Order: sequence, then C-alpha cells, then structure tokens
Amino acid sequence: MPQAQKLLGLEGLRFLATIAVLMWHYQHFAFAAGPRVNLNRSELPFYGALFPFYEAGEYGVWFFWCISGFIFFWKYRAVVADRTIDARTFFVFRLSRLYPLHIATLLLVAVLQPIYFAQHGVYFVYQNNDVPHFVAQLFMASDWLPPRSESFNGPIWSVSVEIVDYATFFLTLRFVTASPLLNLVVILASITFGSQVGTSLAFFYAGGLAAMARQAVVFSRHRRMLEAMAGCAAIAVPAALWLADIELVPVAGPLLLTYAPILLFCCSDQLTLPRRVETLLETAGNMTYSCYLLHFPIQLVIALVCAALQRPIPYGDHLFWAAFVLPTLVASHLTYRWFEAPAQRLIRKTLLRKRKAGRTSPAPL
Repeated sequence: MPQAQKLLGLEGLRFLATIAVLMWHYQHFAFAAGPRVNLNRSELPFYGALFPFYEAGEYGVWFFWCISGFIFFWKYRAVVADRTIDARTFFVFRLSRLYPLHIATLLLVAVLQPIYFAQHGVYFVYQNNDVPHFVAQLFMASDWLPPRSESFNGPIWSVSVEIVDYATFFLTLRFVTASPLLNLVVILASITFGSQVGTSLAFFYAGGLAAMARQAVVFSRHRRMLEAMAGCAAIAVPAALWLADIELVPVAGPLLLTYAPILLFCCSDQLTLPRRVETLLETAGNMTYSCYLLHFPIQLVIALVCAALQRPIPYGDHLFWAAFVLPTLVASHLTYRWFEAPAQRLIRKTLLRKRKAGRTSPAPL
C-alpha cells in the first residue's frame, strides 16, 4: 500500500468531529421512554465552552464524510486509477477496518435493547429493532435508501451511507476518469438527489477535490501564495459569519460543502511537531471510529443501570458528564488497540494471503 506523509492536522480534525458527534448525542440521556423531550441545551454541562458541539454537533457527520474523501483520494486515487490495487484488496481493506467493531457493537445493542424494552415498554432512543433492520445492519446496508433506519446502534447510519461512497469512488476511478472534473460532476449531481446518500457523496468528493488541490500545489512555484490565500479564507469565513450574525442552520449545507475542503487543504500541510504531540494526534485519530460506535452502547448501559437503581439519569451534572466522556474516550483507545487493530490485521492476513499465494504459485503444467 502507498505510504503517504502523516496528515496530523486531519487527525486532529477527525477527533474534533468525533467530539462534536459525542456531544450532540449526549442529549440521548434526556430520552424519557417516549417522544423526545424538550431539552434546554444551555443547561447541559460545560455549555459555555462546548455550545458549538451541543448545538451543531450533528454536522460533524458531514465533516467526517469530507475527511474520508480527502484521505481516500490522497492515498488511493493513483493506485486505483492505474490498477495497482485491485477491487478485492481495496474492499478487504475497507471491510477489515469497519466490520469487526460494527458487528460487535450491533450484537451488544441487540442484547441490551430487549432488556431496556422489558423495563420501559419502548427501546432506548432507536425504535426499529426488528429482524429486517438487523439483517440490513449485518450487511451495513441499513441506510442506503431513505428514510433513516433509526435502528440498533444508530450512529452506524453514516458509515452505512459511506459504503456507497467507497463503491462509487472505486468504480469511477477505475472505469471513468481520475480527472477533478468528475468530482465536480458528482458533487453537482449528488446535490440534486436530496437524500443522505447524495449528501454523503457530495462531501466525500468535495474532500477529494481538497486532496487533489493539496497534491497539485506541492511542487508549484506559487505554493506559498495559494496556501496563504486558503488560510485567509479559512479565517475570514467564520469571522464574517460571526460579525454578520448569520443564522447558520439554513445555510449549513452549502456553507460546509465549500468551507470544509478549504479547511482540510489548510490542515493537510506537512507539520513538524514534537514526537509526543505527533503520537497524541495519531492516537486521537485512531480512536475516532471506536468512539463513534461505542458511545451509544455505553449510554444504553448507563440507562439500564439507572433504571435498575430506580434513579433518573443525572445528565445535567458535571461529574456525570466527566464520568461518561472520559471513560468513553479511554474505552475507545483500548478498543482500537486491543480489538480493532488486531482484528484488522487478522482479516487482511487471512483474506489477502490466499490472494498473494495464488499470484505467486507456479502455473499448472
């Protein structure tokens, strides 16, 4: 596989996007065994410092799609287009990265949700926990079509949608073109879909444009000028929005679709940092997927424990917030180190070793 420079800035952005989603889903603790309650987010712990995440954390998913697009076009665009990597290897790499933790958390939630249902008569937050939805989850196909499935380990929906991005990425590069113009066509076409798959494709290919722009300026004599212009834009856009006091929700889609690639371009420059800082950023980036899939099962366990103790969930308490967030991050790190990474290596070794052996074995006489 191609070895690219470490994208330390993007690792930091991935972690911030994870925290955004984690804070957005913190409101799950206010679920009152029925319709969503009228939650006053300003009363949540550390709101003064975390209010952007509490109020707009749902858009962290869009940012994830854009980061994924950048990384895929950065690492795989050339080797997919010139057929250095085949379809089997590409999708085994994706399967080994995503599926082990997905199936583990899916089974865990499938066991815990009936217990919650027995206590309350409804499931915790996500209500569609039946056999058809379980089968769709097994194939990571739960949210390929609208509406949102809202089932089992609910946050997996965005990963399910991203599977379509991976397939589109591989097929278009292999059989159509590697030109940046294709990215523009896909983005414009995806916007017209008006679906979660369309949104995902648009952000994925926008991130791809940022990666191609970063690679294009590496040897350009105008590199410093272009980087300075991008940096100014990255600062000027949020400053202008703040000064103009613009309501962000109505313009969130087009704003992020244009701003996120600029930010990724700026943060993907080569960074020279102390080794400890590099290690910290790499660790933070590695644990993002674990955190994304673990936080809901952890919330479900907390809800079950509080119900067993016949106590309400003290989600407004600062100590409770710390007792949820910090162990979740620690569990995410340990899960990546002791489960995700070993499972990933095992799957790749098992599935790709046979492929390699088949290629190197002598032809039959």
